[in-house]
Amino acid sequence: MNSRANNRKAIVFTLVSMAAFSIEDAFIKHLSSTHSIAQILIVIGLASAIFFAILALKNGRTIWASGLWTRLTFTRMLAEAFAGVAFVTSLSLVPLSTVAAVFQILPLTVTMGAALCLGERVGWRGWAAIFIGFVGVLLIIKPGFEAFNPSVLLVLVAVFGIAVRDLVTRVIPVSVGSSIISFQAFSSVVVAGLVLLLVSPQVMTPITLEQWIYFGFTIVFSVSGYYAIVLAMRLGAASIVAPFRYSRLLFSLMIGVFIFKEQPDVLTLIGCGIIIVTGFYTYLREQRGLTKLGKNATVA
Repeated sequence: MNSRANNRKAIVFTLVSMAAFSIEDAFIKHLSSTHSIAQILIVIGLASAIFFAILALKNGRTIWASGLWTRLTFTRMLAEAFAGVAFVTSLSLVPLSTVAAVFQILPLTVTMGAALCLGERVGWRGWAAIFIGFVGVLLIIKPGFEAFNPSVLLVLVAVFGIAVRDLVTRVIPVSVGSSIISFQAFSSVVVAGLVLLLVSPQVMTPITLEQWIYFGFTIVFSVSGYYAIVLAMRLGAASIVAPFRYSRLLFSLMIGVFIFKEQPDVLTLIGCGIIIVTGFYTYLREQRGLTKLGKNATVA
């Protein structure tokens, strides 16, 4: 009974997390109309980094210990910064519903990266699912058609960066706590924003009281979304939690349609469906593989 109750709580936390991330994206999109990408990254990154630094210190962790700043953690930080710049820029240029739709290819991209870089076995069915999933992305992006928006390619750049981040996370020692990793990630976003100020014509502009409120909500939903997904992964079984991550697409579509008056076309919706189906299929295959491995280990 406790297991079932925990799984139900995990589902709720996952849905809360995905809704929070979608709302955060909406606020970032709104702020991008009045502030530069660099300024958005610096403000959100700095506030979030401070939050996770306080959380780490409260839990008795030292955030500046030399063992926490390794080649692996710096690689993760670089990927995070790379992805953050691309994702926030895409939100400023591309409809939210389209960004969310293309972003759903991330699980398939991580699976492909794990096969190519970490030697994980995928099999021909897994590769077929990955290929079909990317066909779904092409339906959303529409290269060669009049509706093609080159800026949507930034979402794929963000997906690549986050996939690298997630793959590197798999090999970072567990002794590096999640609060430390989060502090490092948001710190890298601040650095990315500062670099943008130096190498581009972007500038820092005064922030009005109303805009500070928007920034505040963005930070709250960012941190809340992260915290909720951590709780979900700790409470529930991964096989229960993972499928509900796709709810982010539904939340983003609703926000895009009702708040930003976006109108996703039929090809976009078909592409969304293809990505979700192939993502589910790939995940279920991984779970079956783990189940078989567990049985074999038990027998041995």
